[in-house]
Amino acid sequence: MQTAAIQVRPATLADWPTLKALRLAALLDAPKAFGISHAQVANDSDEQWQARAGAQAGPTFFLAYAHEQAIGLVGGVVHPQSQAYHLIAMWVAPAARGSTAASSLVQAVINHASQLGHSRVVLSVSPTNERACQLYQRMGFSFTEQTETLASHPEITVQVMVREY
Repeated sequence: MQTAAIQVRPATLADWPTLKALRLAALLDAPKAFGISHAQVANDSDEQWQARAGAQAGPTFFLAYAHEQAIGLVGGVVHPQSQAYHLIAMWVAPAARGSTAASSLVQAVINHASQLGHSRVVLSVSPTNERACQLYQRMGFSFTEQTETLASHPEITVQVMVREY
């Protein structure tokens, strides 16, 4: 992908088809990187995708664009038990990897969490996903001792990272 200015913005209700397309592409591209599987959401109704895009409840999604083409997404959500702000569903299209899309998406979640009054962002990542780990470390995240199994693939252990500010 040519170097282009990356624009990141929160998804709106009108963005639901784009959110759906990106999320399904992410789940096909990296099935072992997410807590849900493609099969779990592929048949969700348009209304379910509209609710996700409209952020009426649940995660706030951010979309990244280059040349007016959607190239990535990330979500941010308050965990119901811990009340910590979590970065979830991070993905950048293969053709856009190596651009500033990933760091721009992560920064959008950090900024949003801060605007909501949170002083830290939490995420889970497989330590074997070196590229993602390096990105998160460059963005100020540090590994914790906490690990958990990936809901969609219980054989995979992910490690928790935190960024405090």
